[in-house]
Amino acid sequence: MLGGLLSTAVLAAVYGRLRETDATFALWALLLGIAGALGSADHGGYDLANAINPPPSIPDLPNPVDPRGLLTFGIVGVALFVVAWLILRGGQFPRGLGYLAYLSAVLLVALYLGRLIILEPTNPVILVPALLNGFLVNPALYIWLGLALLRGRGS
Repeated sequence: MLGGLLSTAVLAAVYGRLRETDATFALWALLLGIAGALGSADHGGYDLANAINPPPSIPDLPNPVDPRGLLTFGIVGVALFVVAWLILRGGQFPRGLGYLAYLSAVLLVALYLGRLIILEPTNPVILVPALLNGFLVNPALYIWLGLALLRGRGS
């Protein structure tokens, strides 16, 4: 839940840099990213509320706001794909960061599709992208992105 909210600040900072490459696509990536981040926060808040004070019966239905992670994984994956493309097109960030963003985008979309089609969280089609992106690629992406933002242009 907090990760979704905090990522909105990062998205705004990235937009500030990428709008020099292509203002329209940078704005689109920002809007998709904000929608995904807020969907992620809502999804986390929904799960937290049910964990803290479970209702008498929770039907086995997807979250109505973020069904099967559409916003959290699918839309954020598309936003990250656009960000990666803009990073590689422009010179505001290291090129390797763009490739890492592409990898994260592919893993997120694969995770969404796996959650949509397979439903079994222990299936490798869901488990592998979740573990790779959640514990390796996404943290590396955010750390590198943070360092690049702190260092300035062309880092």
